[in-house]
Amino acid sequence: MHTLATPAAPATVVLNTSGTTVEDVIAVARGNARVELSAEAVDALAAAREIVDALAAKPEPVYGVSTGFGALATRHIGPELRAQLQRNIVRSHAAGMGPQVEREVVRALMFLRLKTVASGHTGVRPEVARTMADVLNAGITPVVHEYGSLGCSGDLAPLSHCALALMGEGDAEGPDGTVRPAGELLAAHGIAPVELREKEGLALLNGTDGMLGMLIMAIADLKKLYTSADITAALSLEALLGTEKVLAPELHVIRPHPGQGASADNMLRVLEGSGLTGHHQDDAPRVQDAYSVRCAPQVAGAGRDTIAYAITVAERELAAAVDNPVVLPDGRVESNGNFHGAPVAYVLDFLAIAAADLGSIAERRTDRLLDKNRSHGLPAFLADDAGVDSGLMIAQYTQAALVSEMKRLANPASVDSIPSSAMQEDHVSMGWSAARKLRTTIDNLTRIVAVELYAATRGIELRHGLTPAPASQAVIAALRAAGVQGPGPDRFLAPDLAAADAFVRSGALVAAVEPVTGPLA
Repeated sequence: MHTLATPAAPATVVLNTSGTTVEDVIAVARGNARVELSAEAVDALAAAREIVDALAAKPEPVYGVSTGFGALATRHIGPELRAQLQRNIVRSHAAGMGPQVEREVVRALMFLRLKTVASGHTGVRPEVARTMADVLNAGITPVVHEYGSLGCSGDLAPLSHCALALMGEGDAEGPDGTVRPAGELLAAHGIAPVELREKEGLALLNGTDGMLGMLIMAIADLKKLYTSADITAALSLEALLGTEKVLAPELHVIRPHPGQGASADNMLRVLEGSGLTGHHQDDAPRVQDAYSVRCAPQVAGAGRDTIAYAITVAERELAAAVDNPVVLPDGRVESNGNFHGAPVAYVLDFLAIAAADLGSIAERRTDRLLDKNRSHGLPAFLADDAGVDSGLMIAQYTQAALVSEMKRLANPASVDSIPSSAMQEDHVSMGWSAARKLRTTIDNLTRIVAVELYAATRGIELRHGLTPAPASQAVIAALRAAGVQGPGPDRFLAPDLAAADAFVRSGALVAAVEPVTGPLA
């Protein structure tokens, strides 16, 4: 999984009791920012721990403090077995399988769990929170596996693998990328393993942190991709000699979806000064362009508005303390259902649907560029000598295959539920699964946009004698400087497509345009 370019991260992120920000999550997950606890957070941790210790000393059973978990919550656990109980829940719940999850995901997962611990609502001791920060700051990344979370009672298995590493057990990846026993890595960095006490094991693994971390990174990547997609849609419109009149602000004000207006404005600014749009059509000028061209702002804009809603959900979740049970300011320790991942799972699925549709409309524009019957004068498949050369025929096949997979991945995970824990946990969110498939979707969308970019720039260059927009010229110059070749006889195409993918993924496409257009939405 390759992520899109991320701006320079702050060197240090300080956690207090009130949650954290999107920017801080990305800074820690992708930018390796250092994590510190504020004095306020340490005080809140100590105060909540006093409440847990007082309850642990009482004969009455309290869930998570002096009882078993899930379907085993009816058993009262004596003081002599409680440390073992906390160790056991971590060990038994660290039951993930499958490929190792990406480092950035695990760092986001750990940081977000620490965010909730720092809220003072979990009853975890300050020294446990400090150890969590120490592990992040040392660049130690517990090995977390692809499968194991149902997105309810939190991301149990992924968080358990992280908690296991805090105990000095299981495997972890060092700063150099080598996987070693976690105990060895802790020792090498002077970090003492934690010895869990009442409630602490449960508190370390009962949250929506994995799916939330992946949501936050997906939002960051999609925001950049949607800008890139507006640029490639404009280039395709230009290569097809389409009309930019449909992008006029007065047409979008009367249907006031913010995302639609932003996408239309992006496209209009990219096309400013073009000598191709609407002025050099054939003998029977088109009154209207095809939907994939004319409705580009409507489709991309709907996705932008979906991202805006996802940001709202993420920010609410970042301000939350997700645990069960929770320590309340009045001294009560109460069971709750806040660990249910439905709010996050839904928007993860919404984003996958929007991204799939954006990929689909981009592929339709590419296909139109390649079809001599619909491209308004471009050679078949943008080939140098059609028949002898196949041009970009199979590049579109690759794009179509990616779109087809995105459509399958758009099938929502959050509509599924498989009961677990002897029917105690009888409705789950599947939010982790929604997040995992969204990451694949974003990877695919990046490649799809890259193929459209490759085709559209070739199409523009084949409009001999016509002058493209200054922004288009800047894109073509930057793309060629990046090693992506222009029109010509058939050649080994995969390296060109890989270079175009890197160009989009790195943010170079947007960087090439904005000196001409100004900042794009």
